[in-house]
Amino acid sequence: MKRTNIGGQAVIEGVMMRGKKIYAMAVRNPQGGITVEKNACGGLGRKGVFRLPIFRGIAAFLDSLVTGTKILMRSAEIAGDDWAEEENQSRFEKFLQDKLGDKLNNLLIYFSVTVSLILGMLLFFLLPVWLGNFFKNLVPTWALGVIEGLIRIAIFLVYLFAISRTKEIHRVFQYHGAEHKTINCFESGKELTVENVLPCTRLHKRCGTSFLLFVMIISMVVFFFIRTDDLVLRLITRILLVPVIAGISYEVIRWAGNSESKLVAAISYPGLCLQKITTAEPDGAQIETAIAAMKGVLEDEPE
Repeated sequence: MKRTNIGGQAVIEGVMMRGKKIYAMAVRNPQGGITVEKNACGGLGRKGVFRLPIFRGIAAFLDSLVTGTKILMRSAEIAGDDWAEEENQSRFEKFLQDKLGDKLNNLLIYFSVTVSLILGMLLFFLLPVWLGNFFKNLVPTWALGVIEGLIRIAIFLVYLFAISRTKEIHRVFQYHGAEHKTINCFESGKELTVENVLPCTRLHKRCGTSFLLFVMIISMVVFFFIRTDDLVLRLITRILLVPVIAGISYEVIRWAGNSESKLVAAISYPGLCLQKITTAEPDGAQIETAIAAMKGVLEDEPE
């Protein structure tokens, strides 16, 4: 096995692969062909304090939100989703387009990221704190963080299972599987062909799903040491410590992705099991798209 830092993301009818310097997105267009677009990786990474452990995880987390939203919107355009067509726009949308022009897309991206962060905080951090508060008089203070963590994981699992039942998300999960299979094929040293990629596993230790599970487990450990039975203080500390927890989780999954020890295998096992929900077996056409994205990165970063 050869190790690589190439990661990816499933998008609308396609896959994005990301190297150290550039990312390539391959999307199946309405004509049946594959459109490949490349862009330089941006974000805070490799700048100042964000080169350091923990801080680089915070930067990667924020950058993935912005870049992920941006490429999802772009992939929808390429795949033939006509949400951006002028004839389908409301009067308000046309007004914004006239006033903001090219800046509208950037505004929509950052608005979407902000809304996603707020909803994520409410659903996966503040709601568990509120529900856990009902146990305040039943358990010692130190146990509240554990109860919150278990509630958080339960909400996360129910959420994933619910969205996986929809036809549209299932197709995205197939592209997610194609992304993992392609990376695993490349890391095994085999030629990137549909025939070689198909038998590869669709599970990978560096997956974002595993990262989210690490966030929830590590939050249980961190919040175990921050003990207070005051609801407001618990809510504030949970919000303030989210970037720190994301940074720690990034370091753990980075370490796990480059190790074959039994300890890492045990730590990674729950995340791999969770990927059985968030990935699905892709077909040949979906694998071709993932291969096109991977080759797009390798053309610029052959090393």
